[in-house]
Amino acid sequence: MDALLERLRTGLPAEALITDPDITASYAHDMASFCEAGSPAVVVLPRTVEEVQHVMRTATALRVPVVPQGARTGLSGAANASDGCIVLSLIRMDRILEISPVDRIAVVEPGVVNATLSRAVNEHGLYYPPDPSSWEMCTIGGNIGTASGGLCCVKYGVTAEYVLGLEVVLADGRLLNTGRRTAKGVAGYDLTRLFVGSEGSLGIVVKAVLALRPQPPQQLVLAAEFPSAAAACDAVCRIMERGHTPSLLELMDRTTVRAVNAMASMGLPESTEALLLCAFDTPDPAADLAAVGELCAAAGATEVVPAEDVAESELLLQARRLALPALETVKSATMIDDVCVPRSRLGAMIEGTAAIAEKFGLTIGVCAHAGDGNTHPVVCFDHTDADESRRARESFDEIMALGLELGGTITGEHGVGVLKKEWLARELGEVGLEVQRGIKAAFDPLGLLNPGKLF
Repeated sequence: MDALLERLRTGLPAEALITDPDITASYAHDMASFCEAGSPAVVVLPRTVEEVQHVMRTATALRVPVVPQGARTGLSGAANASDGCIVLSLIRMDRILEISPVDRIAVVEPGVVNATLSRAVNEHGLYYPPDPSSWEMCTIGGNIGTASGGLCCVKYGVTAEYVLGLEVVLADGRLLNTGRRTAKGVAGYDLTRLFVGSEGSLGIVVKAVLALRPQPPQQLVLAAEFPSAAAACDAVCRIMERGHTPSLLELMDRTTVRAVNAMASMGLPESTEALLLCAFDTPDPAADLAAVGELCAAAGATEVVPAEDVAESELLLQARRLALPALETVKSATMIDDVCVPRSRLGAMIEGTAAIAEKFGLTIGVCAHAGDGNTHPVVCFDHTDADESRRARESFDEIMALGLELGGTITGEHGVGVLKKEWLARELGEVGLEVQRGIKAAFDPLGLLNPGKLF
């Protein structure tokens, strides 16, 4: 410990190091349940690339593991500390270095908060689409590490589709540049995409070149009430089959609707079994909503309500944004799953989750990015009740098994971290796991970067 601190101090200002155990303990974990976390030896908060390089050279020389962190809003334990590690928090590297309306790019450091970037590019008439539900807190570096998504993925895609290039500090302290800042480029292997979603296990992202889009018109939202989740999912299939491109297509089940009403008195229809929200940011969103409304009615919707203006649309979207906070009030703890299935199997996924909730005697609310099949079953349980905690974990596993059985994946946007290591192995298979471990070894032969995550 003394040798580690002495060596770190040779290249870092005093204020960049935190050794008080009461403070370092607060950096030990992210927001995931059931994920072990160790006690870090030190927390480092660098401001420059050179300081990050110094940390990694020190870690390599002394064989000390390094756990990179952003805002710790993750839900898989990917930012959890290991005993005796260096926690490398990048939140002070928070500069927007460039916004180019001509090239439609932004160049940022990893600690820039998603909402801060979004507002900054909006001032130039531009748009950065990825919008995780934690966008007011989460950082771009964390978004890159977990390949985050958000409400707009059905039209605009996930973080990976907006990362053009990266500067990455490797495990031994060398600086690697990947990708480009041009609109096109196919030189060499696509190392940029390899780092997106790698959860800090291959290198430390210290700069990112992000693609931007022109700012779209303000969207209008439609709400449709259904007598069953199956009917709502049928509507989703009809909408996508007819070639519509909504900017948002979200589903809330009965449990979620009631939780939101209980917390915020939103006045949502509690008689509904499923509430579907659909939005368009096209030049004529009212016409698009009318067409979708007809499809919802044909699928069995009992009521279809298109918003008349932006203010009403925002009120409907606020209900969706409150879904997870509302479910967190149902019990003392939650486990938030993140299973993505083909759109055509969305109904089976939601119905199967309801059966799992009944089997284990638990409250499980489902909100979903229905347009891309990404479900978020939220298991609500009393963490002080050992039996209920056990049932919560077992139900979580059965939900993931159901997702794989339906041809899906164990995570659409939250990452693997500690929580889903065993399930990643099942999804990848023996050969896939061997190849991925080989990639990890090529970038991090000593296994110092975020050990115990992914594999």
